[in-house]
Amino acid sequence: MSEDPYRVLGVRKEASQEEIQKAYRKLAKKLHPDLNPGNKQAEEQFKAASAAYDLLSDPEKRARFDRGEIDAEGHERPRQRYYRDFAGAGAGEHPYATAEGFSDFSDEGDLFSSIFGRGGRFNLRMRGQDAHYRLPVEFLEAVNGAVRRVTLADGSTVDVTVPPGARDGQVLRLTGKGSAGVGGGPPGDAFIEITVKPHPIFTRKGDDIHLELPISLTEAVMGSKISVPTPGGPVTMRVPKSSNSGTVLRLRGKGVPRANGTRGDEYVRLKIVLPDKPDPELERFVQGWAAGKSHNPRGGMGE
Repeated sequence: MSEDPYRVLGVRKEASQEEIQKAYRKLAKKLHPDLNPGNKQAEEQFKAASAAYDLLSDPEKRARFDRGEIDAEGHERPRQRYYRDFAGAGAGEHPYATAEGFSDFSDEGDLFSSIFGRGGRFNLRMRGQDAHYRLPVEFLEAVNGAVRRVTLADGSTVDVTVPPGARDGQVLRLTGKGSAGVGGGPPGDAFIEITVKPHPIFTRKGDDIHLELPISLTEAVMGSKISVPTPGGPVTMRVPKSSNSGTVLRLRGKGVPRANGTRGDEYVRLKIVLPDKPDPELERFVQGWAAGKSHNPRGGMGE
């Protein structure tokens, strides 16, 4: 049930049209959405004030509301027989029954020129407010693309296409999915900000993927073909002989897809990992490895 329009505007039931006009003007300057961007409470209060003014500024509607013939939304109420006996008796032409009564609203060139057209005719038609949402997506969903369902403020749902290569902080626009317009105005838009969750092994730099890959001592010394994870699935990569920890190998075209159809690369940094448990055989080999005793990997550090 809508609130009493007199209470919405903060005026007495006996208020003059001038008092109603001034009350609405004061509220509109305080609550207008252009002056309160993103404030949903102010927007709803402004809509209520506009609806109340629309009813009370029309002498015929106001009179019918006062007689109980229509409700605060202008809907017909069940008519009682005695209403017609009093309707229109002695009523003269009201100064606000025509557009000229509102001509003073549009003489300042401020935001009210969009509310009151030429001649002061009440003509509130506003675009709805935009809505903003955050959409958390998995790392691989952002890289490879996905379809995610989003629940809007009004409870409806919409499927959002996350494009391949989407970035953290990227904003998608859904036209017409924001708040409803006022007075037949178009709805606002919904803006979906993508938040990409971190991945346990992949990191992204631009359109390239970076990965630290553990390899065994044998694979590092002897070289090997090993399986390497990529965002598109595992691929086989050749590790050259005598590869050190920190060696970076590139997998061309295994990175993030681009809008032009190409992809970035994946950079694989090798990390030699010894067995978790001590290996006596490996210890004996190292003890008898003469070249290993003379090799100083820190020689370039001033030692």
